[in-house]
Amino acid sequence: MKAYLAGPDVFLPNAAQHAAKKIRICATYGLIGRAPLEDPAEIATGSKADVWRAIFRKDIEMMEECDIIIANLTPFRGASADAGTLVELGWFLGRGRPIFGYSNSAKLFSERCEAQACAIPDQTSLMAIEDFRLPDNLMVPGAVEAGNGLSITLPADTFDRDFYALDIFESCVAKAARHLGLR
Repeated sequence: MKAYLAGPDVFLPNAAQHAAKKIRICATYGLIGRAPLEDPAEIATGSKADVWRAIFRKDIEMMEECDIIIANLTPFRGASADAGTLVELGWFLGRGRPIFGYSNSAKLFSERCEAQACAIPDQTSLMAIEDFRLPDNLMVPGAVEAGNGLSITLPADTFDRDFYALDIFESCVAKAARHLGLR
């Protein structure tokens, strides 16, 4: 069973090494991890438009080959998960494929939104903050739940993890393997 490893991990300075660790963790649970890392030799050269379209097509092809998604939903550059990861999550939801997600943040979405509104006041700070006691906007845990009947895997000890930490990822992979009957 192939797992698409979605998330903003691709932007890490050591993305390939980090992905290799995640792929090894997947293998210990009977999953084949596929990380959407871009090999410059395989990506079109030319204009920025050519390059981003080539990356998009390559990632879609990889998603087509995968049976499930394991999405890193740790907040990225704001209070919520990475926008690209959320598109990938929706792609798997729309195809009825199993969805598993995790976050290294133990803080609730409402807490992160309030902190961001205080730190960067603007017109949106006057808008209501969704407070359903969820780890992200209600559509995100809703998609994960609809994709497998389970919740987003979070730090059980309620302590945030560093972005590089892989213990919550491994807990999510173990949950996925159990749910899929691999363990």
